[in-house]
Amino acid sequence: MEISNLTKKRIKDYLEAGKRFDGRKLLEHREIEIETGVSKNAEGSARVKLGNTEVVAGIKLDVGEPYPDNEGKGTMITTVELLPLSSEEFDYGPPRINAIEIARVVDRGIRESGMIDFEKLCVKKGEKVWNVFIDLYSINDDGNLLDASCFAAIAALLDAKMPKYDEKAERVAYGELTAKKLPLTENIPLTLTFHKIGNSLILDPSKEEEASSEARLTISLSSNKKDIKINAMQKGSETALSEEEILKIIDFAEEKYKDLEKEIMSKIEKNLKGKKD
Repeated sequence: MEISNLTKKRIKDYLEAGKRFDGRKLLEHREIEIETGVSKNAEGSARVKLGNTEVVAGIKLDVGEPYPDNEGKGTMITTVELLPLSSEEFDYGPPRINAIEIARVVDRGIRESGMIDFEKLCVKKGEKVWNVFIDLYSINDDGNLLDASCFAAIAALLDAKMPKYDEKAERVAYGELTAKKLPLTENIPLTLTFHKIGNSLILDPSKEEEASSEARLTISLSSNKKDIKINAMQKGSETALSEEEILKIIDFAEEKYKDLEKEIMSKIEKNLKGKKD
């Protein structure tokens, strides 16, 4: 997104004064809305709105052969499609670098957190395992698609149920879901994306703030209800961040994660409970 130098200067001046155009504090997220079960054809699905940024996630499960180096574990593949309807910057065609980056960061955060117990996705060691496919689609891009994609993926995974598997025919009975949930742990990975604009560090940028950004750092964290750990970090933009700034961002991220995890889990659980009722 191209914005004028005057707008960039105004954003910097506002941030220097501790203000943002939408009235938020520098380290405050926009309002988060979560809806689960938005697709009847997916094993799990969710729609997440982060301010005006909107992402839909779908979970599909299939049975296939395991990787040779992990014969007793299931697999996971994450893909992101940035739809033209969500931004004039996106076109149809092969995934571009920003879509690949979002997919890799979300995938790495989930994988390294241990949220999915891949050993429990083994059907027959060395022969058959469950494959988890996480598909993410941008519906509207108003900044910070990365965090919105992560939140949507987590909500969809928690919504997912295992489909029936015919062992004799060795095929999945699509459309016939069981009551069994995906084998998940209590580790909930969430990304927090910070941007540097001038001398200010902000969380969850709007589209205009992204266009004014000089550097970006995304941190994926998770907690086992005792300790918070960093699962992945991704630096963006060409401008360097100092060691002091990186350490400050890590401290901010660990502090913000606690409240963010409570908020997101509360909204997901409320959604899932509402579906049962």
